[in-house]
Amino acid sequence: MADSIIAIILRIIVGGAVLAALLLFSIGTAVAVTTQGQGLGALGAADWSAIRFSLWQACLSAGLSVTIAIPVARALARQSFVGRQALITLLGAPFILPVIVGVLGLLAVFGRAGWISDALTWAGFAKLSIYGAPGVILAHVFFNLPLATRFLLQGWAAVPSERFKVVHSLAASPWAYFRLIEWPLLKSVVPGAFLLIFLLCLTSFAVALAVGGGPRGTTIELAIYQAFRLDFDLGRAASLALVQFSLCGAVAVMAFLVPLPQTDGLGLGQLPQRLDAYGHRSVDFIWIASSAVFLILPLGAILTRGLGHIASLPHQVIAASITSVLIALTSTVVCISMALGLSFAFARRGRVARNLAEGVGILGLATSPLVVGTGLFLLIFPFAHPMTFALPITASVNAMMALPFALRVLMPAVRETYADYLILRNSLNVTRWVWLHRILLPRLRRPLGFAAGLAAALSMGDLGVIALFADPDLQTLPLMLYRLMGAYRMDQAAAVAVVLVAQSLALFWMFDRGGRGYAGSP
Repeated sequence: MADSIIAIILRIIVGGAVLAALLLFSIGTAVAVTTQGQGLGALGAADWSAIRFSLWQACLSAGLSVTIAIPVARALARQSFVGRQALITLLGAPFILPVIVGVLGLLAVFGRAGWISDALTWAGFAKLSIYGAPGVILAHVFFNLPLATRFLLQGWAAVPSERFKVVHSLAASPWAYFRLIEWPLLKSVVPGAFLLIFLLCLTSFAVALAVGGGPRGTTIELAIYQAFRLDFDLGRAASLALVQFSLCGAVAVMAFLVPLPQTDGLGLGQLPQRLDAYGHRSVDFIWIASSAVFLILPLGAILTRGLGHIASLPHQVIAASITSVLIALTSTVVCISMALGLSFAFARRGRVARNLAEGVGILGLATSPLVVGTGLFLLIFPFAHPMTFALPITASVNAMMALPFALRVLMPAVRETYADYLILRNSLNVTRWVWLHRILLPRLRRPLGFAAGLAAALSMGDLGVIALFADPDLQTLPLMLYRLMGAYRMDQAAAVAVVLVAQSLALFWMFDRGGRGYAGSP
């Protein structure tokens, strides 16, 4: 039974509505900031310094992340040891870890009151200070090094083990080994990984808000926030937002021309036989151990400091937790609805439709939450007080930010299900209810659960639009954590961080485990 004309039209309408909403949130807000902006002439010396610093730190952060990830991924690809799969799983943790929590962990280790500074003081040296450019770059490497490693590790895992055997049997030199195997791999993965991480660093806000600032540590995102919240200079904020949108759009075009690396996290546990592993064991162990310590120490610092102070948290943490969970659940519902609408509308179409879907994904990655927030404020301000809509705006923007990742998970699953079972459905004249309940939904539940868990965790840890719109009486857990850090109540901040991480992981586990459990049932 072929799809009816009504079903096809309905899918087109739903997909078109999602595209219209995305264009409103991205292009529409860009038009708003363009009309309200005062042009480049409104930008002062400090603003141009912020623009230069944003580009410099994003380039350096992305370059360091990818460069360090190469030997780490190579070591993980050719060594087999107890706990390897657990370590690879840990590489995905910073992606769903709330950014403000990771920054607090880095301060607990590398800050002036951190572990390393205490050790330096004991040894008679000066304390470390990571505020400003060093802290911004360190935090970006912390969050993006695991992402770059996963991309490269996926590339190494895709190389047939026979190639390694042939090169080893020919006693090829290290240069020949690099030229024949590693260089083609790096050439295909590194450009896309660099552009993606560059884009993430360029649109990063919570990192700059927590450890940036000052003449040499202000990004465009932070400059927008300062012009908006501190000076209430909407024209200057709009001009900065237009610059940010233009830069992100240019990087997005390059990323679209250079396909982004893809990884679903699967298939990395099977280690192909590597005959060259033994001779590099010591060096590989150093890279693996160093990266593991770099990732684990900040998380351990938060746990050891925060667990003992949870009982001392103010009662406002309950209201902040409820608000964060409600925003996360609303954002997840909106994000998954949009992802399913686009997947059903375009998964079975041709190359043009697939390119359109990829463009939507790039658009979501390239759109800055601060730019969207500024544009929405300018659109709402003539008619109502924008802070009244802080919660729905935050949930909507969070949904749009998570949409590219949900779409990348769901689109292939929908396409494969239709490719494998649509002919069978038509030949057996299966009803729409049976098709949905017995075939389509069980095969989508696993990716659906993972995508929903990812969207919920990302929304729980967001400190972007809510910092722009929230009044003093409104708090989410990330906003409460930032305010406690600003008041130098680090023990309570660490306790809130523990609560935030626990709730983020709980939401991710609840959705992901629910999808996996249902997928295994008949």
